[in-house]
Amino acid sequence: MVERINAAKPDIVWVGLGAPKQERWMAAHLGRLKAPVMIGVGAAFDFHAGVKPQAPRWMQRNGLEWLFRMVTEPRRLAGRYLRCNTLFLWYLAQQRLGWRRFPITENAVCGKAGT
Repeated sequence: MVERINAAKPDIVWVGLGAPKQERWMAAHLGRLKAPVMIGVGAAFDFHAGVKPQAPRWMQRNGLEWLFRMVTEPRRLAGRYLRCNTLFLWYLAQQRLGWRRFPITENAVCGKAGT
């Protein structure tokens, strides 16, 4: 796969595997791909292909697309959203209060911040 991507000489590699799989894939292939940019796009390909419904515009405009997705795919997303979003808010509070600093690393994945 790496050889095929490199042979195509893309400027951008769009990765639509969903979180955290796409972040892990990009981290694992960092330095192996010659493309200067990799972007994780989650379900964007599914939305554009009409495979998955997208949230109504009012939900998108108000930052609630995550809620629409969780309601439409609760088994797949509820645990991840609850676990990762809660963890993110906890880490954010710790950093804002000066209790802890989280450096940005290539390996930062939900549940393993700063590692």
